[in-house]
Amino acid sequence: MLRMPSCLQKLTRVVLSHKPWALFILIAGFVSFAYTKLYWGVWEDPKSRAPTYGLSAEISCAHYVPSALDIAAGSSPPTGNVFFVETSEQTSPSYLFSCSVESAARTHPTSRVVVLMKGLAKGKASLPEHWAFSLLSCFPNVEIRPLDLTELFSGTPLQRWYLWPLRHWEPYFLPVLSDACRIVLMWKFGGIYLDTDFIVLKNLENLTNALGIQDNRELNGAFLSFKAKHKFMELCMQDFVQNYNGWVWGHQGPGLLTRVFKKWCSLRTLKSMNCKGVSALAQEVVYPIPWQDWKKLFEAVSALELEKLLKNTYAVHIWNKLSHGTKLEIPSQALLAQLYAQFCPATYAKMKQDSEEVSRRAV
Repeated sequence: MLRMPSCLQKLTRVVLSHKPWALFILIAGFVSFAYTKLYWGVWEDPKSRAPTYGLSAEISCAHYVPSALDIAAGSSPPTGNVFFVETSEQTSPSYLFSCSVESAARTHPTSRVVVLMKGLAKGKASLPEHWAFSLLSCFPNVEIRPLDLTELFSGTPLQRWYLWPLRHWEPYFLPVLSDACRIVLMWKFGGIYLDTDFIVLKNLENLTNALGIQDNRELNGAFLSFKAKHKFMELCMQDFVQNYNGWVWGHQGPGLLTRVFKKWCSLRTLKSMNCKGVSALAQEVVYPIPWQDWKKLFEAVSALELEKLLKNTYAVHIWNKLSHGTKLEIPSQALLAQLYAQFCPATYAKMKQDSEEVSRRAV
């Protein structure tokens, strides 16, 4: 007769003894584990993940990096920071991740584009072997660094929040951690923050102390641009702690920013406006494709339609949480394919190379 493992017997006795905290921790652990598996799966979906082929001879720094970037990097100090953050342990960037950073580097040649990744070992001299790191290293204004969360949150209201030992059991811990990082980065250092599923079309530096409206109800923090130590970001940090709820999706992200902005401006309903030096940008500026219409990214459009669509747009959010599993044909006239081709040509060349390689192997 099979016997139940001793560890399982102990766990069963605890739960059956009706101890509320034990039952709560058991349920919380299961929910956290399930969400983490889902979150990591979104980040590295097998259908959309880039193969780990080496860089081909056709993808050369000299060909793909504009000379203006070399001149800017060598002649004067950076004019500002553009931040990207990866809060999971992943160190295998996707095509979209690479495109986000590349497009930001090209449109901000005099800025420092800083990619902070939790999965990178602190103090290690070299990056993991991956085509995206090789490609992005071609850009002299791109810096890829480890993300030290304890150091980042030190000296802020979020320090105690982060150090609570059971924090990582919460179901939405990774996205909430990302929400925390961006507001602290803006408060401590200032500059521009972008999610790693943006494609940048124009320089964003003239959009100062600004964030974007995603729909008629909420702001979104996938794009932020603020001066260091700005009072609005200070209020965001305070709200993050005082009204914390890590069990409701978006409460610490879009919900928080919307709450703080409404209080900042004494508003009941959200609208595009500048209020006390902070701008809520119209939807077309950085969220021209609403999240409900994300499938339009994979529909064919003419060059004229694309130009009209993006006339007043600075960057396009790709809504990777929704779109990551959809196959993108390369090359094609799909809106997203055209954005890749125009605004991150080195990443696009790698996508074409890999697509051709897959086709050859299938024969």
